[in-house]
Amino acid sequence: MNTDLEKRTKALELAVSQINRQFGKGAIMKLGEEEVVENIPVIPTGCLSLDLALGVGGVPRGRIIEIYGTEASGKTTLALHIAAEAQKQGGTVAFIDAEHALDAKYARRLGVQTDELLISQPDNGEQALEIADVLVRSGAIDLVIIDSVAALVPKAELEGDMGDAQMGLQARLMSQAMRKLAAVINKSRTTVIFINQIREKIGILFGNNETTTGGRALKFYASQRLEVRKMTAIKQGQDVIGSRTKVKVVKNKVAPPFKEAEFDILYGEGISSEGDILDLATNLGIIVKSGAWYAYNGERIGQGREVAKAYLKEHPEVSQLVTQQVRERWSLAKPRGSKLAPAVGSGEGLATEEEGSSELVSLPEDDSLSAMVEA
Repeated sequence: MNTDLEKRTKALELAVSQINRQFGKGAIMKLGEEEVVENIPVIPTGCLSLDLALGVGGVPRGRIIEIYGTEASGKTTLALHIAAEAQKQGGTVAFIDAEHALDAKYARRLGVQTDELLISQPDNGEQALEIADVLVRSGAIDLVIIDSVAALVPKAELEGDMGDAQMGLQARLMSQAMRKLAAVINKSRTTVIFINQIREKIGILFGNNETTTGGRALKFYASQRLEVRKMTAIKQGQDVIGSRTKVKVVKNKVAPPFKEAEFDILYGEGISSEGDILDLATNLGIIVKSGAWYAYNGERIGQGREVAKAYLKEHPEVSQLVTQQVRERWSLAKPRGSKLAPAVGSGEGLATEEEGSSELVSLPEDDSLSAMVEA
């Protein structure tokens, strides 16, 4: 019996050794050999409460992320905040603007370095996804944002007449794109964010009748799916200056899912970091709320939430101290992956540091996205 077990163990070791020699070290391993989930590098979202809800301190590198929600709920704003955080860490960001609606001035106000931002406004869905594929395969991009899936119109649909029935074209396009991108995204450690819209299913009388565009492939391949909802309006007198927003982590492959985060999005300013920190610190007892008054270290900082937010904005040193205390309380003293490392190009077709190559993979004609959709 022991002899058979020894033979099986030796055969397994030989097989693993052969796989690692043929496909590279780390192609196969025991899950316990490395803390795969615990040590996963991340890009912060720019909103501490959302970082905590995601469980790992941000969106993971080398994964596919989907951000979806209703119109004007803050999807692109959230994606741009993630882009700004990636750039702060020295990363390179590409924005594929399929909707042709990116506001450069607004992006700058959110902290995005637009001079360093790569932007593409493709003509059709195939072109957008081919561009994303080439960028990811380069191994030199840290974050790719595609806005949005609904705007990835297949070439065949654009060339057809208005009113023609083009059944399943976009779903087939997304399905092949996911198959091509999934493995190379992981090897290059590029985070790819797909922004998506909500549609309603016809004929659903009971239960949730909402769905996202582009078929089911993205739902399966995404490591995290974030649902963004606008809750209530934030007013200053009679003027609406923003909205209270809730993000629900609908799917999470790297931490427990179904957690929620609420924060303020102010028009023209983006996510209110002061309001987010104030809420977290109050819930943890770091800032004490008594009636309408807020106090920190025994000193009153404002009467009413808006006044307390203004105090934190005017005193950044206090805000940083409170933020550090919140992080320490949640054991998130320093975001993982606080400095983006060069992309790992161990897969076929990726640029590798050892080779000093920056060549891109040439995409074969017979495997192009357009060939699949037009078939």
